[in-house]
Amino acid sequence: MTEHPRLSARIAAIAESATLKVDAKAKALQAEGRPVISYAAGEPDFSTPEYIVEAALAATHDPKNYRYTPAAGLPDLREAVAAKTLRDSGLEVSPGQVVVTNGGKQAVYQAFQVLLDDGDEVLVPTPYWTTYPESIKLAGGVQVDVFAGADQGYLVTVEQLEAARTERTKVLLFVSPSNPTGAVYSAEQTKAIGEWALEHGIWVVSDEIYQNLTYSDEVGGPAPRAVSIVEAVPGLANQTILVNGVAKTYAMTGWRLGWMVGPADVIKGAANLQSHLSSNVSNISQRAAIAALNGPQDAVEEMRQAFDRRRRTIVAELSKIEGVTVPVPQGAFYVYPDVSGLLGREWGGVTPATSLELADLMLEQADVAAVPGEAFGPSGYLRFSYALGDAPLLEGVQRLQRLFG
Repeated sequence: MTEHPRLSARIAAIAESATLKVDAKAKALQAEGRPVISYAAGEPDFSTPEYIVEAALAATHDPKNYRYTPAAGLPDLREAVAAKTLRDSGLEVSPGQVVVTNGGKQAVYQAFQVLLDDGDEVLVPTPYWTTYPESIKLAGGVQVDVFAGADQGYLVTVEQLEAARTERTKVLLFVSPSNPTGAVYSAEQTKAIGEWALEHGIWVVSDEIYQNLTYSDEVGGPAPRAVSIVEAVPGLANQTILVNGVAKTYAMTGWRLGWMVGPADVIKGAANLQSHLSSNVSNISQRAAIAALNGPQDAVEEMRQAFDRRRRTIVAELSKIEGVTVPVPQGAFYVYPDVSGLLGREWGGVTPATSLELADLMLEQADVAAVPGEAFGPSGYLRFSYALGDAPLLEGVQRLQRLFG
């Protein structure tokens, strides 16, 4: 009798989400009574704005929401997404160019599924979010890392991208603002990269989930725009997929509502895939998302200002630790310090050689959880989410100041 592996090779090769793994460990320790402060999860600590919740409650009493709806999304929501795309990304699209997904992750997965064949290469600016490599791998693609460290503000250049390009290059992943670094490409940098991609016929998958969370250098200053690559280079629209969702901007991570926008033929392919994969997203979440996109944005601005305040606090406090280099993030709600100066030194009887070991040391000796750089690329970095309350945010960094003091 032929022995077969219990799992398929493609599933066996998938790594667990490192950010969720660290967050789960922190929550388990908290449940045991440990006073763990976790900077691991990319999840706002705010409640979903009340007007959005009210829209969802109303939807639960409407029988039309109890039935199957189009796999690509409710027409009203696809219209709202098209309007938001024009408003924030400067791209006019029809509702037919939108597919509503179960969170941004599904949009990322489907984007690579519809674009990649086996062996196609994807240029991935590094550090990168943990889900991108697995989504590329599951689509048969080959990830090609293009690294930019703290000395570059975590921003890759056209020259780096060109050096990594081969005949197999089909897709460029573009993320601004970035998870995990909070880096934001300027309008000029975005245009240069977009023109390069257009010149070489390279598709772009642009993850814009954090586009409404950007910050000024001046305290209380107006938020600068994260310029979309399709706004910077309009001619690129026919070879670009935009990925977005309500999770981060509206504190709706658990509602699982994202979308993808792109050329009609690609979006049709994604809709066909989704019709077999998951069908329609929960109608209740879709109704809530319509309210979020079409309703007042005051709560969004209040949350953004709170993130900005926390950003300034964590950068200032982490910078007090000798051996830690902290580029100032311009978007999202993460700070990504270079902690290589703490490695190879003894702390509490332990000498960490990697950021993974350093993260374990911090959790065991200071009850502070952060995600090590190995989850996002090279070792030597830590990701801290500042999407947690002001008081625990400060307390956690002060614990690290004492540990590494």
